[in-house]
Amino acid sequence: MDELTRWAKRSIARGSRSFALASRLFDPTTRRRAWLLYAWCRHCDDTIDGQEGGQGRVATDASAEARLADLARRTRAVFAGEEQKINAFGALASVVRETRIPEACPLAHLAGYAMDVYERRFRHIEDTLDYCHHVAGVVGEMMAAIMGVSPGDRDLLLRAADLGIAFQLTNIARDVFDDAALGRCYLPEDWLADAGIPPGDHVRPEHRGALVAIVARLLDLADAYYASAREGARRLPRRAGRAVVAAADIYAAIGAKVRAGGTAAWDHRQSTSVPEKLRFVARAFLTPRLTSPLPPRPALWKKGDTPDWTPPSPLLPA
Repeated sequence: MDELTRWAKRSIARGSRSFALASRLFDPTTRRRAWLLYAWCRHCDDTIDGQEGGQGRVATDASAEARLADLARRTRAVFAGEEQKINAFGALASVVRETRIPEACPLAHLAGYAMDVYERRFRHIEDTLDYCHHVAGVVGEMMAAIMGVSPGDRDLLLRAADLGIAFQLTNIARDVFDDAALGRCYLPEDWLADAGIPPGDHVRPEHRGALVAIVARLLDLADAYYASAREGARRLPRRAGRAVVAAADIYAAIGAKVRAGGTAAWDHRQSTSVPEKLRFVARAFLTPRLTSPLPPRPALWKKGDTPDWTPPSPLLPA
């Protein structure tokens, strides 16, 4: 194992135990590429939030806007064939060389961070879903490329994006209070208004009961995306499909714990234990691979259903 792969493996082990475990089901080549892609995504997320491994705070003199612009510049440099001296971009370069992931995908991912940096308002669920697509659905598409899905297989790529959207909806449900501490709220403003919650006040104690209902609604939507993604996973090569199903089940279980927690759901960070993760991995081995055509995708939101959000700065990815 080369040093860059070892670094990426440490990154995923520190940043996501769920994905680290599920990735073990991949064949060695796919696993290595998945680690490398994850490491780039983790670096971008940490750079924007001023964290390391998704935790703590890292001192920096650069503004969030400047940090995002630097990520975009370095990402474009990868596709220009420039030598990369930072591990995260060396990792991305390796994946791009081996899989031909189009430049539009990483730049679309960075546009998701631009929504945080420029404090996009999430007025409707479509706005929230658009955010989910950029920060996670696009990653699902890149992962599909790593697993050998053809760029022309739009049906299967849509299912891969659905899994990323489901993951991010689960994250939003779990991290409502953590996000609020950072001044962020991804819950649709019209849902909050319907529940009588003023924007920005959703984590006040008197709104916990109403918040439970809103989050349950969000998790219902996540479940629909998980179901769509699982259909696609059954058409992947067997080992890849098992890994995807295991990851989906592990993450969906986190959402189930948030739902079951009621008003106490955010008293501590919800997660799955190692024995629970192993049970989901074992169950994934029983999932049959299907070679028949994908059934029609459910009537779920997808990228293109709403107008694109445009970052305020032309220096940032559209």
